[in-house]
Amino acid sequence: MPTYEYVCPKCQHAFEAFQSMNAASLTTCPKCKKRGLKRLIGGGAGLIFKGTGFYITDYKNKPAPAKSDGDAAAAAPKPAPAKPAPNAPKAAAATA
Repeated sequence: MPTYEYVCPKCQHAFEAFQSMNAASLTTCPKCKKRGLKRLIGGGAGLIFKGTGFYITDYKNKPAPAKSDGDAAAAAPKPAPAKPAPNAPKAAAATA
């Protein structure tokens, strides 16, 4: 439901009324109780989109940032130590 702005031309009282779009315009001033209330033309409310995902550029693939040589060596993953296979035969202890 929209908020309408009204002003009384007789007492200059200005106020807002929260009304249905189907409701009739107010005609009597709540302050001076005289008829002749005028509904003002509102500028409307602006929309504010906060966060990500509202712009077409938010969904594009971003290129990976370039790394220098010093950063690449430090950031490279270290290989995991080799583990023997679970079914591999065990090395024989000292055989005679």
